[in-house]
Amino acid sequence: MDSPRDVLKRVFGYDSFHPLQERVIRHVLEGKDALVLMPTGGGKSLCFQIPALLKSGMALVVSPLLALMRDQVEALKANGVAAATLNSSQDPDEAAGTLKAVYRGEVKLLYLSPERLFSETMEVHLREWPISLVAVDEAHCISFWGHDFRPEYTRLGELRALLPQAPFLALTATADPVIRRDILQGLAIPPEAVFQDSFDRPNLHLAVLPGRKRLERLLDFLAHRRNQSGIVYCLSRASTEDLAAKLNRQGFRAAAYHAGMDSPSRHRVQDSFLRDEILIICATIAFGMGIDKSNVRWLAHWNLPKNLESFYQEIGRAGRDGLPASTLLFYSYGDIINQKKFIEDADPSRRELLDAKLMRMKEYAEARSCRRRILLGYFGENVDRDCGFCDVCETPPETFDGTLPAQKLLSAVYRTGEQATLRQCALILRGVHAPDILQTRWERLKTFAVGRELSYEEWMEYGTQLVNGGYLSVAFDQKSALRLTPLAWPVLKGEKKVPLTRFQAYDKKKAAPPETAPAVTGGPLFTAQADPDLFERLRVLRKKLAEENNIPPFVIFSDRTLKDMAGRVPGTTGEFRQVYGVGEFKAQAYGPPFLRLIQEWSDRQPDGTQDPPGER
Repeated sequence: MDSPRDVLKRVFGYDSFHPLQERVIRHVLEGKDALVLMPTGGGKSLCFQIPALLKSGMALVVSPLLALMRDQVEALKANGVAAATLNSSQDPDEAAGTLKAVYRGEVKLLYLSPERLFSETMEVHLREWPISLVAVDEAHCISFWGHDFRPEYTRLGELRALLPQAPFLALTATADPVIRRDILQGLAIPPEAVFQDSFDRPNLHLAVLPGRKRLERLLDFLAHRRNQSGIVYCLSRASTEDLAAKLNRQGFRAAAYHAGMDSPSRHRVQDSFLRDEILIICATIAFGMGIDKSNVRWLAHWNLPKNLESFYQEIGRAGRDGLPASTLLFYSYGDIINQKKFIEDADPSRRELLDAKLMRMKEYAEARSCRRRILLGYFGENVDRDCGFCDVCETPPETFDGTLPAQKLLSAVYRTGEQATLRQCALILRGVHAPDILQTRWERLKTFAVGRELSYEEWMEYGTQLVNGGYLSVAFDQKSALRLTPLAWPVLKGEKKVPLTRFQAYDKKKAAPPETAPAVTGGPLFTAQADPDLFERLRVLRKKLAEENNIPPFVIFSDRTLKDMAGRVPGTTGEFRQVYGVGEFKAQAYGPPFLRLIQEWSDRQPDGTQDPPGER
């Protein structure tokens, strides 16, 4: 019997697992449930795909994302894996053909939408099929507190009774501690079965710019990325069409995508983007949910997203191959007003939560501290160092020793039993006898009125900086109460100093000179010495083969694979199989044309030889 590492190399062409992947796979192969928390592009899919190939029977994969199902099934087939999907977009004949293939035992992974999973006839099929495991992708949809709550996901616990022998594997890239709790409860997964990788995506550069002169700044940003695939997310359908038209007039291959388009038009635009015929998509969030295109090199937000979960999920669609990618967020106060209008139309029971999460998104956009630390802290991963790969780290603001005000605020949080909001802590420190302070008797605390030297606005600003720095977290399910994180205790004990950025009044911020778009073209992960001319020739060949096989180019090989190929310059089939992302099936299917091209290119080099890596 193959080992997980054998399958990893033979089928997917990778030499090694990420540390957490192998632990999860062996855990699932033992028949145990698991909750897996990994960032987008971190390799979640392999955690269920490899066990599915090693276990007898068929794996059931539940996903709300039709585009992701299609992309993953195509990618699996390109690696020689028998995969199929059942969803509401299929015609009856296609669905019937898939069902027959399943009953003949010809499918190892079956992707299902939750709507199809709970259709009238599916229960009969599930009782008859030999289900080896159940993978629930985008598992955060279970939680009421999540950004993408799906009521039908709350029924997934019913599968336990239907499939008592199958291990359940829940996977997500966007889950704070509250959402994790809901996933564990909803799927009856034991708390000790949580596997959490770092949410960090170190290959993504993070930057924010004011919303003034957006088009001018976007064009400046794109000047460094003219031949790269990217996405611009817009708030309205009209703005996607307007921006796409303006970019086309500037010589870019751009198209709009939104829910108001008819289905054939949306599919045509999406397929053109996947096949690199269109390089820029201007879209509402209707586009990209689960898009598995690995070579998206940049992503921009034309407007402020509604919360940090959405923002993190959306920027995660860039750089899925692990190579550097750039992200840019435009922000203006008008975006806040527009998002608040959407909140007014939301379910009344969720409005307070949605408003609190929008405020955290606003605080991220206005922050003058490391943006990666803010994102990681939001998901419960508190780090005490800056990333060095965001706009704030590259142009850091002047700071002062803010240890004393930090200690006062952290002490207020502690003495309230971690039940107070930031606003309430600011009132306590200022010594304000507000009704809610008196009702909870917080005016009796030792910290009451110990911070009168600072204004209410200053305390709110410094409190936000402590949240952004990972010293405090916000419990959205407890009326946005502040909670101390492990980073807070060394500060309270006087063992660690806290740098803070001085409070700036709104008028002073508004008068600040405009910033320019970041011109990030590389990054710390460019380690392979790939010849750019050879890489471009490999990319043209990939496009040609993709058109002949009627599949997206990245399904054949990712940009990362082509860069490794251009760095290694393989001359034999054996050497070709050592390239990152080349498994046995792809080596047989695509090895000959790529090796011919590499040989022809090598023959044209001086003396028919290549300089060793690092000496070009």
